[in-house]
Amino acid sequence: MIEVDRHWLQTAVKLSEQSPPVTSAYAVGAIVVDHDGSQLATGYSRETDGRVHAEETALAKLADVDLSRATIYTSMEPCSTRRSRPRTCTQLILAAGIRRVVFALREPPLLADCHGVELLREAGVEVVELPELADAVREVNGHLLLPHR
Repeated sequence: MIEVDRHWLQTAVKLSEQSPPVTSAYAVGAIVVDHDGSQLATGYSRETDGRVHAEETALAKLADVDLSRATIYTSMEPCSTRRSRPRTCTQLILAAGIRRVVFALREPPLLADCHGVELLREAGVEVVELPELADAVREVNGHLLLPHR
């Protein structure tokens, strides 16, 4: 399972590179994969408008789809605090019925105090962190996270 998770998470990180960089938000990629390994939907930050999050975009493409056996791969921990929309990505994942989340980097406290991992686990969601891919996420978000030279 780890190799499968690594593959999909690397794909999500690559997808995050399509996010237009801004100083007020991270660039994130997300992919929803069904239990049989088929890709259901993708999303990246600011894909459809300047405030949309990656997980939000992917899940919006799957309205009325049973996601109870799906996994969402997201390059960064799903948000638990949000100013631009009424529902956080953590809330959207829970509402969609997704029971497994795989991510690379916990959200740094630069823009918000995030507790997505804890909230998901408290709700019974399996959460897998692959920190070996965190540097790739930091690189995509270098405009916010890497020291300026």
